[in-house]
Amino acid sequence: MSAPVGAGVRNAARARIAARTLRTDRWWQTPALTVLGLVAFIVYATVRSFARTAYWVDDYHYLTPFYSPCVSASCLPGSSHFGVWVGELPRWIPLAFVSLPFLLLFRLTCYYYRKAYYRSFWLSPPACGVAEPHRTYTGETRFPLIVQNAHRYFFYIGFVISLVNTYDAILAFHSPSGFGFGLGNVILVVNVILLWGYTLSCHSCRHVTGGRLKHFSKHPVRYKLWTYISKLNARHMQFAWITLGTLVLTDFYIMLVASGTISDLRFIG
Repeated sequence: MSAPVGAGVRNAARARIAARTLRTDRWWQTPALTVLGLVAFIVYATVRSFARTAYWVDDYHYLTPFYSPCVSASCLPGSSHFGVWVGELPRWIPLAFVSLPFLLLFRLTCYYYRKAYYRSFWLSPPACGVAEPHRTYTGETRFPLIVQNAHRYFFYIGFVISLVNTYDAILAFHSPSGFGFGLGNVILVVNVILLWGYTLSCHSCRHVTGGRLKHFSKHPVRYKLWTYISKLNARHMQFAWITLGTLVLTDFYIMLVASGTISDLRFIG
């Protein structure tokens, strides 16, 4: 007798085991830590994105990624690297309204993050060999989860935003006297490099470079790119977590400098 579609782990064809799991290890630890890590980042990023304070250091042209690109009349003078596109924004709209929604969708639909929050927040399932609490399962075939299939399109936008962050990092080599270089530049550049690592290690990027090819021998350049991206792809989970940390570190450092709490450690200029 075949199990009904979407019947979940407790359908009639499954073994009748009363216990949720027979595992004796700390299987709950990974989903619990994932919840703590993601919630901490979401709270910090949300507060900072709407704070509208200490996000731009005019002397050194440091702009936090949470406010890039800043294209409204509400932005501080000098922080609009791509010009002013719109007028004053109400407080409930973040200054980086052009990028933040797409970055959120890029991360939400990411293959790794799906696994992370499906297991930790929805407990679907919380770990291998542990029954999930849901009685039915439809996967990503219905709204809203069917939107996950648009990840490949959000990748293209994420790629453009990485270019914007790179441009911001280049402009930050500035001082009141001209060229300048400080600790803030190190942090911005390292953050951008790791963001590129996360973006290029994306499964969609791997598919773009070689996923549709039938004969690698006829496309040696794309095959080479595919092999490099495949190596990065194996580290996608690490990049996913590391970049959350570097985004917070970059924003926090710029906030401290912009607010006058600390002075930037300058090497040149």
